[in-house]
Amino acid sequence: MHVEVSPHPWGHTDELLRKAFGEDWMGILKFSSREPVGSGCVAQVYKAYADLAAIGGSRAKELEQRSELRSAFEAWEVSGFRGLLWWLRRRKNPSSARHLVPVAIKVLHPGLVHQVQMDLFLMKMGSRIIGLLPGFKWLSLTEIVEEFEKLMMQQIDLRYEARNLERFRQNFLDVDFVKFPSPLWPLVTADVLVETFEESEPISHYLHVEMGTEMRQRLARMGMDMLLKMIFVDNFVHADLHPGNILVQGSAHPGLCDTQVPELCDTPVPEVQPALRQLRLVLLDAGIVAELQSADMQNFRAVFTAVVQGQGERVAELILHHARANQCQDIERFKAEMAELVTKVRGNTIALGKLQVGNLLSSVFKLLMTHKVKLESNFASIIFAIMVLEGLGRSLDPELDILEAAKPLLIKTAASALK
Repeated sequence: MHVEVSPHPWGHTDELLRKAFGEDWMGILKFSSREPVGSGCVAQVYKAYADLAAIGGSRAKELEQRSELRSAFEAWEVSGFRGLLWWLRRRKNPSSARHLVPVAIKVLHPGLVHQVQMDLFLMKMGSRIIGLLPGFKWLSLTEIVEEFEKLMMQQIDLRYEARNLERFRQNFLDVDFVKFPSPLWPLVTADVLVETFEESEPISHYLHVEMGTEMRQRLARMGMDMLLKMIFVDNFVHADLHPGNILVQGSAHPGLCDTQVPELCDTPVPEVQPALRQLRLVLLDAGIVAELQSADMQNFRAVFTAVVQGQGERVAELILHHARANQCQDIERFKAEMAELVTKVRGNTIALGKLQVGNLLSSVFKLLMTHKVKLESNFASIIFAIMVLEGLGRSLDPELDILEAAKPLLIKTAASALK
């Protein structure tokens, strides 16, 4: 969703909602505005309210209970006794007993599937032609396009994103500083995804506001710990971690505001802006993920460990051994250049501060291209995720050191392997 495009008309959204949930979809979903809150290259998103009583199912009951507890807490937190009395009156009044919870509704753009299929067809034809040229065969462009096709077909089927969100939610169930939207499964189709709406601000907002050093460091550390868990503990990585997909819930600036109660079909819905509460990162758009096979994950950990220990030649050996395609003509030179690169970057670290993994990985990619060595695609996706998130983290905290933070996880993994 980080690529802004012109929103499609409401008529298309209405058509998809009718197709997905029937002619009476307005009995389930209530829109206070037909204007989308965001429009990206694949879909656009609306804020609306879902009637949990009309949805049914165990997830709806779970959300209903959570919504009741949260609304009571927020009513007290924001407006004290006045807010709590309002909440109690609402519960006693049968006419307002419906449980409407804020949701985000993601809707695919019209004609998207056909356009993607046409683009993929042209890419396949182009890759076959380019693959015939001398010097390009080692790139295996046809295989790359086939992998990209799988990725895109998952992107345009929102059920994949819903399943990814569920898995992320399970992986971070015991982590209180990371949160993912919860899909409402009765309201998930290939074209429409309804998930909980998380009130929060883009993390990019915190790059441009006056904020204490401690808070910036805290946000950077939260992002780094989140990524390291995805990579080294879960082996399930959000591969689209640009700033637009990372939100901050809670507030770095204490303050209270009044409760606003909009009317939707005569049903009051509490709109409470959270006061100063626990800081959380909220991750959106989980359609693109990276997951390594067991052998590839072992290799990835070994490469990371070798970089930490400054073993440049060992890094080169591991990459060559597990490369998907390798037409390296001078292996000894490749090893020597990799060793020089690692030594140089680590030498700069002494003068400049913490090791910038992103700069190192970018240089490694250039070296691989020069020597015609190709990594497994998910391997590259994880490296790219590290580069993007480290850049964001160091914008908040220049002293952020991913390799130092990864050492305990790498040592733990090595110890487990010896048992």
